Amino acid sequence: MNTPHIDAKPGAFAQTVLLPGDPLRARHIAETLLQDVQPVNRRRNMLGYTGQYQGRRVSVMGSGMGIPSCTIYCTELIREYGVRRIIRVGTCGGVGEVKLGQILLAQSASTDSRINRIGFGGHDLAACADFSLLRAAVEYAEARHLPVRVAPIFSTDSFHDGDPGILGHLRRQRILGVEMEAAGLYTLAQREGVQALAILTVSDHLESGARLSGEERETGLGQMARLALECALRA
Repeated sequence: MNTPHIDAKPGAFAQTVLLPGDPLRARHIAETLLQDVQPVNRRRNMLGYTGQYQGRRVSVMGSGMGIPSCTIYCTELIREYGVRRIIRVGTCGGVGEVKLGQILLAQSASTDSRINRIGFGGHDLAACADFSLLRAAVEYAEARHLPVRVAPIFSTDSFHDGDPGILGHLRRQRILGVEMEAAGLYTLAQREGVQALAILTVSDHLESGARLSGEERETGLGQMARLALECALRA
């Protein structure tokens, strides 16, 4: 079985896929957290792997940056490979009182993209996480005192030179994180009837300019990936 963007055999992907934006991060997660790992995709250097986590089959693959790239890969994973659960693991910029290194569980994702209106007759669609995954992540994190927070986030199409007034809007709506993929993932998951959740580590603060060090970033990403795997086991 081949798609325009994935070169993998039928059944190569597990029903649960962790989805970092960076394919090298996908490789790192596979090598450090999974057992019996097999590479399943290298097309366009978007690395994908399938292995075992606590006896359960799990895959991890990069998605690239932005809603278009993310939804291309997710659509093909869902429709052609039978994936039923996608957990985005990535970083975000923090807004307001959120702290560096904190993990955000994205309950909903607003956006400046037209992705929702294009598929919803020009109307606004509420792009929300799957409740079972969200609840499982919260319960696991609370039991282990991980620094998580359930929060609305914002998915933007502009990494550079976006709306200069957006931070004021985000603060007023108590949106705590900015990234580039979750709104597209949530919209697609709702339409296709699959589960989706975005778990994000706050790597920098958009107002103060503070950033995690390389070591802090690696530690936070490891916690986040393990949290994603654990909530997938429980949802």
